[in-house]
Amino acid sequence: MNNNSNNKEIIFAEERQQIILDLIKKKKKVTVPELMDYFKVSGATIRNDLRELEKARLLIRTHGGAMLNTKAGFELTTRHREVQNIKEKQIIATLAKDLVENGDTIILDTGTTVYEFAKQLGEKRNITAVVNDLEIARYLEEFTNINLIFLGGTIRKHFHCTVGPAGIRMLSELTVDKAFLGVNGLSLTKGATTPDIIQAETKKAMIAAANKVILLCDSSKIGKNSFAQFAKVHELDMVITDAIDENMKKDFEMAGVEIITP
Repeated sequence: MNNNSNNKEIIFAEERQQIILDLIKKKKKVTVPELMDYFKVSGATIRNDLRELEKARLLIRTHGGAMLNTKAGFELTTRHREVQNIKEKQIIATLAKDLVENGDTIILDTGTTVYEFAKQLGEKRNITAVVNDLEIARYLEEFTNINLIFLGGTIRKHFHCTVGPAGIRMLSELTVDKAFLGVNGLSLTKGATTPDIIQAETKKAMIAAANKVILLCDSSKIGKNSFAQFAKVHELDMVITDAIDENMKKDFEMAGVEIITP
């Protein structure tokens, strides 16, 4: 493995660990010697990085290296999801913006794709947004044209959002025009899925409160299943994605789901 950078600039541990995750995502597995050569650091430094990433359930350590965590319950933290597929998420966000009309009441789910979508809402007028994501709430509170309602509940550590009965009760008393939801896996057989069963219950309540359900799903998640289902295919009105196989698109459309692509 060759280091793409010829300079000797020192990088922080968090930056190095993010690069390790990116490498494992591409190669499926890496060895300690490969990483030592790539970063020009000691084996002890690399093994410490791998221990930290394993504690966060971001990879599985093996003898002499590490491999991708592909378990159904696996979920990257918000910090590690922020840099993944960012261009695709921005494309999806731009498409989603066009579905919001002035005067709409909307639900914004948690997640980095939905966060990119939230950034597009500043030009809209008289929007009421119901959110459970702390970062999205902090961003939207700056806009006088957006009436912001924050759902209560328990903070989900490392994911910057609220879940649980308090928010679900609040959602049960609301009716909104549209719900924009994030997702970890989307398939014809299992529908929309997420690794956390408590998160799934909050998403179900968002769906129940909305007249139209819109899923923001980058192409890397299509055809995959995660642990907990929060929506069957027929419960989705629309899926916005950056790309999709033509045959799969037809199958979703046959099931009554509108697919929006660039």
